[in-house]
Amino acid sequence: MEPSGDPPPHDLRHETGPFDVVGDVHGCRVELDHLLRELGYSAEGAHPEGRKVAFLGDLVDRGPDTPGVLRLVMGMVAAGNAVSVRGNHEEKLVRALKGHQVQVNHGLEHSLEQLARETPEFRAEVLAFCDSLVPHYVLDGGKLVIAHAGLPERFHGSESPRMRSLALWGVRTGEFDSRGFPVRYPWARDYRGAAMVLYGHTPVEEPEWVNGTLCLDTGCVFGGRLTALRYPERELVSVPALRTWYEQ
Repeated sequence: MEPSGDPPPHDLRHETGPFDVVGDVHGCRVELDHLLRELGYSAEGAHPEGRKVAFLGDLVDRGPDTPGVLRLVMGMVAAGNAVSVRGNHEEKLVRALKGHQVQVNHGLEHSLEQLARETPEFRAEVLAFCDSLVPHYVLDGGKLVIAHAGLPERFHGSESPRMRSLALWGVRTGEFDSRGFPVRYPWARDYRGAAMVLYGHTPVEEPEWVNGTLCLDTGCVFGGRLTALRYPERELVSVPALRTWYEQ
């Protein structure tokens, strides 16, 4: 069989930005609106200078308005104003919406309750959108990689179950930090790749550059902030949470 010549799903090297890379939203629609306004986007999610948002996954669960977040992000992606990778919470929501047996916890219960109030047509659109999301993207000629939980260099541009697991979940050490969050194996300490890697997944109080990588999950849904990095400017922009929406 002749190869089709189509690029693999993770290959967006032709997309050169500039980008505004946004950490875990978790259903915080009002804070997302505030952040996009700070970044210069219109209410519909377009930017007058042609910038694009790159979402790092975990759009859903825990927060007050998962349907509102999805409605906005789905519209931005459809209009060519945004891209998004898949987070572990989208992964689990997809399984639940497909009728698979999953543990309804860690905020999934909120998404399912909120989506139950929407139309069957909208729920079908949500399932199709979340199921279409890929675990990582290679952008800007290979200079930028985004993945929900980060990704070591040897998996950049690969398609494998191991890549998928690392990009969605990372590697747990079995320990928990003082706030009750699982401690992940600190892959970034060993990173020496040429690409900048931006990720979320494990909340941090302050983003800190580690060997060309940066975690942008600043725990908005837990009462922290919603944070974006302007790329390639490397400028951080954040807005505070309106309140603590979910207790860990």
